[in-house]
Amino acid sequence: MSEQTTTDNGSSAKKNETILSGMQPTGSLHVGNLEGALRNWVRLQDEYWMYCCIVDWHALTAEYEDTRQLKANVFEVAIDFMAAGLDPEKCAIFIQSEVAEHAELHLIFSMLITVPTLTRLPTYQEKKDTLDSYGFLGYPVLQAADICLYNAHKVPVGKDQAKHIWLAADLAKRFNFLYKKTFNEPEALFTEVPLILGADNRKMSKSYDNHIPLEYTDKQTEKRIKSFYTDPGKLRKGDPGHPEKCPVFLLHQIYTPGAVEDIAPPCKSGQLGCVDCKMRLVANLNEALAPVREKRAELVRQPDYVWDVLATGAERARQRAAGVMDRVRRAMKTDYRKAKK
Repeated sequence: MSEQTTTDNGSSAKKNETILSGMQPTGSLHVGNLEGALRNWVRLQDEYWMYCCIVDWHALTAEYEDTRQLKANVFEVAIDFMAAGLDPEKCAIFIQSEVAEHAELHLIFSMLITVPTLTRLPTYQEKKDTLDSYGFLGYPVLQAADICLYNAHKVPVGKDQAKHIWLAADLAKRFNFLYKKTFNEPEALFTEVPLILGADNRKMSKSYDNHIPLEYTDKQTEKRIKSFYTDPGKLRKGDPGHPEKCPVFLLHQIYTPGAVEDIAPPCKSGQLGCVDCKMRLVANLNEALAPVREKRAELVRQPDYVWDVLATGAERARQRAAGVMDRVRRAMKTDYRKAKK
């Protein structure tokens, strides 16, 4: 696909390739999501045809027993997508389950892969003792269908998802070999993702309750930052610190200009105490998040608009998906009513 489009500054640009990005609806997103994915997606929406999917079916692998919160979580993710800068005029923002073709292609792809291949994937090995459903085993196949349904050329992911993108490319290649060249073989679009640690010095995650939600107020952010793990060897101001081991310093590197020169040396010498260090981060983080929070508050007051964006995005996604699935059926010779006798 190649089409002329106009950027915000009035210049023309060509979008020749398609990207698929997805995120599970687990509620309000956090600073780790913002810096680890959303900032990059916002940059890419001007360069690619972009489909941003809220993958509610994927969420069912762990949350199938209680879906009462799912609608509210979908809404929260949608407003955080837009608050971070995703523009529904530039990309399709939609809910996975509102495009039924995801399930159709998942079923077809599930015939083209062996169970041993799936059980060897790192994500299965990590969680097989707590999640043992067929849906969890087939999670990477549904993810491959998500990607190939839009004939995506690239998928922006962290390196921990490399195996899943390999699987999507392998399934696309296998389908093309068995039937007819139909799919692009998608590639991972790796970007430098900053390491975002939470209050307990583990990866920032809602499941660990160590995160900083985008919906937090300035005061809530301050309270959370004050609870952050610090260097156990730096008990008081005057003690030498080790900023390379401190999650507060990692955030300073993102939100404090000149952090390496202005924060690290006085920390190491003991001149900068942890309380002062955290309060400087609080001020800079709240300033950086202010536009996101302002936009978020505006969207919360416009639920009808948010759901309309999702409906429009789903329609755009269905149009793309329908065309791809027509080609899939022709390749497999299962377009029975359309096929020539």
